[in-house]
Amino acid sequence: MISSVTKALDILQLFTTAEPRLPLSEISRRLGIPKSTVHHLIATLAQQNFIEQTDDGSYALGKKIIALTQNVQVNVELRDRAAPLLRALADASRESVYLTVRDGDAVLYIYAIESSQRLMARTAVGDHAPLYCTSVGKAIIAYLPPEEIDRMYPTEPLHAHTGFTQTTLKMLKEDLEVTRMRGYALDRQEHELETYCIGAPIFNEHGTPIGACSISGRDFQIVANRMFELGAEVARVAGEISRRMGYVPARPSQVRRGMKG
Repeated sequence: MISSVTKALDILQLFTTAEPRLPLSEISRRLGIPKSTVHHLIATLAQQNFIEQTDDGSYALGKKIIALTQNVQVNVELRDRAAPLLRALADASRESVYLTVRDGDAVLYIYAIESSQRLMARTAVGDHAPLYCTSVGKAIIAYLPPEEIDRMYPTEPLHAHTGFTQTTLKMLKEDLEVTRMRGYALDRQEHELETYCIGAPIFNEHGTPIGACSISGRDFQIVANRMFELGAEVARVAGEISRRMGYVPARPSQVRRGMKG
């Protein structure tokens, strides 16, 4: 346990709907912490916009807390609306199925249905993975503006997680172009050896890619002979989840069943 982090979290938890504002002296009294220590902790929290000072000199929760709360609400809403569709996809494919959201330059796994064939004992929920070398990540960044991708990856080579990872921006952009044409992204051992994945993007009501779902397994056939069948199903499920999140596509989805890559 890191004492300063614990104390900072204790400060945040003092604010309630009944008491949205608290003076420094009251925070110090309730937590039994010297005012000087409270002042330093609040200054750090305020610098990161977790706390802000009000007109009367008291303190209140800041904009960053509001943003995090909204993110949690969106993630819960997405998970709840997607869960029945993903369970059906897992039953039909007999492979592991995942739901992720974008978290900066990574994906965060928020829901998982693990196949009995998966060798790992733990679930993926709560894990992060890079955008550029996972099917769920590439499904998301394929629909980001090119300049945003350039900002995300200003230097090369990209870190190679395996011998199959694409480590140049040129290779990545070519892969993303095929992803857009095909309607889903592939991960052929790019992030983990002996793991093959097919992922498709999930959009919000504004048409922004907020996450992705995927089928994943250890059988190469997922991205070989079964690719067209599974890719079409993942894209269909992602499209239905997007619709449930308020997305209305400009034109019907056109998943390319005959494209390899």
